[in-house]
Parts: sequence; C-alpha cells; structure tokens
Amino acid sequence: MFGSLAKSLFGSDNDRAVKKFAPQVAAINALEEACAALSDDELRASFADLGGEVANGASLDSLLPQAFARVREAAKRALGQRHYDVQLMGGIALHSGQISEMKTGEGKTLVATLAVFLNALNGKGVHVVTVNDYLASRDAAWMGRVYERLGMSVGCITGDLPDEGRRLAYKADVTYGTNNEFGFDYLRD
Repeated sequence: MFGSLAKSLFGSDNDRAVKKFAPQVAAINALEEACAALSDDELRASFADLGGEVANGASLDSLLPQAFARVREAAKRALGQRHYDVQLMGGIALHSGQISEMKTGEGKTLVATLAVFLNALNGKGVHVVTVNDYLASRDAAWMGRVYERLGMSVGCITGDLPDEGRRLAYKADVTYGTNNEFGFDYLRD
C-alpha cells in the first residue's frame, strides 16, 4: 500500500530517471544540426578534439552532450541509424554506472557506442564485454564503422587470437571481447 502511494506521489524509478535525463537529451538534440553540418574530416577529428579537452581538464560529464551528438551523427553516416531519445537516455544511464535494461531489438549495441565513445576520451581505452566470440567480432566490425568515423581505433579479442594480435587489440581505443578472454588475459599477465 505504501509503495503504491509513494509511486503515485513521486513516480517510479524509471519516471525519475527520464525526468533527470531529459535536460541532457535536450542539450544533445540542440547540437544535432551543428553536428550534421560537420565535414567528414571534422567529424573524424572528434576523438582528438574532445580528448584534448579532457586532457586540459574538462570533465566527461561536461562533454556528454557534444560527445553523444557526434556519435549520433557518426552512426547516421556510417550505419544509417539515428539514436532515438530513449537510446540517448540509455547511454546516459550507462555512463552514470547504471544498468540500462532493453529488450532484444531495441538497440543495445547502438546505445553502447554513446558511453563507449565518451569514456574513451580519457585515452585509457574502453573494453566492451559481450557474451561470445561471435558477438564480439560482429559488434566490433559493425559498431567499428561508427568509432572510425569519430577517429577511433577498434580491436577485438577472440579465443583464437594469437598473443601479438591481443597486444594490438588492447592498444585500440575500444576493445571488444568476452569476459572469459579479458579475465584469461588478466590472469595470464
């Protein structure tokens, strides 16, 4: 009874998250036209440009609207897919360390590109963990087209990858793999 009353007064967790993320989504949407006007070379410089801002002290949170708007534009150009507002919210949730639950076909793979790009700006690389080698390879190739449009490098670690290939994959800005492969390399190193 009290749970129903609280929900009716304050909204569900989801309602509160939507309300909290709405200003950031509006800021991202406000940048869409400017990002569409960027040349391919200007878009490709996004990783270096925004990464330079991080190196000079800008916080990732302050760069979120610019970063997400550029990822959205890169996805439109590379894949013909545009992040919907709900997908932007999913990316904000991921960046915030929250779980973003989505059903099959709702664009989890595309949503991840937002938080991955933003969090790679610190120059330390980002690992994207998938459940099997097939998905790691597929997603690295598929979403790699988005990252490359932004000036990033992409690697993929699968069970059959030799040590030299693993070293190269780990040097990439974004590295796809399974938890078993990342765990195995950690134990081995």
